[in-house]
Amino acid sequence: MTQILGIDLGTTNSLCALFESGQPQLIRNAHNQVLTPSVVGVLPDGQVVVGAPANELRITQPDRCGACFKRYMGTDRKLQLADKTFSAVELSSLVLRSLKQDAEAHVGRTLSDAVITVPAYFNDNQRKATKMAGELAGLHVRRIINEPTAAALTYGFHDREAEKKLIVIDLGGGTFDVTVMEIFEGTLEIISTAGESFLGGEDFTDRLTAAVLRQLGLQLETAELKQPLRVARLRQECERVKRELLTQAAGKVRVPHENGELNDNCQRVKLTREQFAKLSGKLMQRITAPIDKALRDASCDLDEIEDVILVGGATRMPLIREFVETYFRKKPICDLNPDEVVALGAAVQSALIDDDRAVDDMVMTDVCPFTLGVEVAKQFGNQIMEGYYTPVIHRNTTIPVSREEQFSTLRSNQTEIEIRIYQGESRKVKDNLCLGELTVTGIPPSAEPTPFLCRFTYDINGILEVEAYLPSTGQKVSTVLTQHARSLSDHELEEAVERMQQIKFYPRDQVENQNLLLFVERVVGEVNPMHRQQLEEAIDGFEAAMASGDREVFQSMRDHLLLMLSQLGFVYNEDQDVIDHD
Repeated sequence: MTQILGIDLGTTNSLCALFESGQPQLIRNAHNQVLTPSVVGVLPDGQVVVGAPANELRITQPDRCGACFKRYMGTDRKLQLADKTFSAVELSSLVLRSLKQDAEAHVGRTLSDAVITVPAYFNDNQRKATKMAGELAGLHVRRIINEPTAAALTYGFHDREAEKKLIVIDLGGGTFDVTVMEIFEGTLEIISTAGESFLGGEDFTDRLTAAVLRQLGLQLETAELKQPLRVARLRQECERVKRELLTQAAGKVRVPHENGELNDNCQRVKLTREQFAKLSGKLMQRITAPIDKALRDASCDLDEIEDVILVGGATRMPLIREFVETYFRKKPICDLNPDEVVALGAAVQSALIDDDRAVDDMVMTDVCPFTLGVEVAKQFGNQIMEGYYTPVIHRNTTIPVSREEQFSTLRSNQTEIEIRIYQGESRKVKDNLCLGELTVTGIPPSAEPTPFLCRFTYDINGILEVEAYLPSTGQKVSTVLTQHARSLSDHELEEAVERMQQIKFYPRDQVENQNLLLFVERVVGEVNPMHRQQLEEAIDGFEAAMASGDREVFQSMRDHLLLMLSQLGFVYNEDQDVIDHD
């Protein structure tokens, strides 16, 4: 049995699993349930309760409870529970600690390591917050993986001989993810991912709640402040009816009195599936956009998708299943419990980390969900404008990866540059997330702007190394951004950075390639004019390949260039660097 706990830290419910006897196994909590509500409450005596007891308290004393705090991970937002104030990280750590205790009671010993899942579209601040929550709960977070990836691992574990392209639609209580992936020969390859961090089943419940309140002449936000008990009880009623609509054509919402009480005299509001679908129209529009984006990024047509896998409890809603079936023109797959499949996948990932023999034929690749780049200035006429964003590693690039882009100083005789590193998709850095900065000094003064290369190396642990390289002097300056790394010790970080050096492939730095480039540039003036364009195209391809970071592409273009030289009657001698003309 692996010693690493697999945890699905959800917006509405959380659960955990262990890899035991060659299979991922869910762990039951103290109430003999696999689902633990992601709710924290403070009792009148000051005692903190988590899970089912807190969920009950949420109905009767909502001011003492916190829920849906996963949405505030990575922000400074505080939640007031009675007379106590908590951050989202602190509340999440209490849920994680509860899961840890349940798992330890199950195995009869201490468990200190964990894999925790997050929405694929969580940014690095949100992932860092999740890691911090794990540490506060007494866990060493070995890996943070994306929820759709975990779900696909579960399906891949049970169907290893499959060879197909599939898409995972993951709609949980508070977040929505879409991931396109391919399974072949026991390998799970993530191709693209997209999503929204503020879209889930809770929003559909809120739509029902707001609709009922409107019939009473009330707005949801105002009513929550003035009649919190009534709204808390009404939301529970709407959640109940939302679940009834899974199997029934209509349901009735009991409207609580202003004090939150329910009795036989309560008003009842009928809701049908058709009304629910109409109320949810704008939410369904928001679901479409990430699906379109993931398919575009994957350069994938609908006909290429063989399976559509549904993950997350909210995908049980008929309007979601009908939408997915209409969109993809095929019935979605939901062979495994959508509430449980992510936690099971986290346990499979734990087994992969532990090199468990039961998964020794499985391999997983992942992608960088966000674009990583730097701030640049652009010239418009005689005016230089700062604050623009240039990508270095594009979103959905398979990791680990190393890429470079060429930039230059802004002014002549500039001896220092400050490289600001960002994450995001926007054209301007003000709309992206700043990760850090790198300062390069000692640049030799020059009458012309000095060119330099900016190199990004990103690995599966979330470590980003940024390096600036000045070709004119060979000077290199680098920094390692670890604020979003997955809970690594200093020794583990050193090892990770050392491994990253093996990822780097920059043939431009190698003397033999520099000599070859100088050689062919001289040859251009020697060849027959009829062959010059053909040779220049080969040289351009060689230079592009040097910046691509792809070993196979580079070797292919280098071989092509040498072959063309030979066909033109020139032999390149690496040792002597001379032109031999037949």
